[in-house]
Amino acid sequence: MKIGELAKLTDCSVQTIRYYEKEQLLKSPERSEGNFRLYNKSSLKQLMFIKQCRTLDLTLSEIRQLLELQSSPSIQCNSVNKMIDSHIQQVEQRINELNSLKEQLNDLSNTCSNGGTIEQCGILQKLTCDVAKSI
Repeated sequence: MKIGELAKLTDCSVQTIRYYEKEQLLKSPERSEGNFRLYNKSSLKQLMFIKQCRTLDLTLSEIRQLLELQSSPSIQCNSVNKMIDSHIQQVEQRINELNSLKEQLNDLSNTCSNGGTIEQCGILQKLTCDVAKSI
């Protein structure tokens, strides 16, 4: 199949597929006589794996490691578990950071009543005050 067909089947853009090839996540396909990329079911399966990993917010480096590990099916999967555990910790840290950000935004939002003018806006006053403090 050509790259356009692969893109439709996987709901990936052609540019994304080419990028994954450039990053060596997706094996370079064979070429037709007209120099078109020709993909097979293995390419489709590999691209779907990459897409699934990306939906889990795994980095390209992590995906590369997983793909390399897949080529050694008889080794222990401890490294995969460690990677996922590390990723869980990163996600938990991001959740904490986002919760902190949400609290800050809520506090900021509570400084302003909707009935005032821009000059009276508590949000803008607080932001201006915070900037002045940091200088």
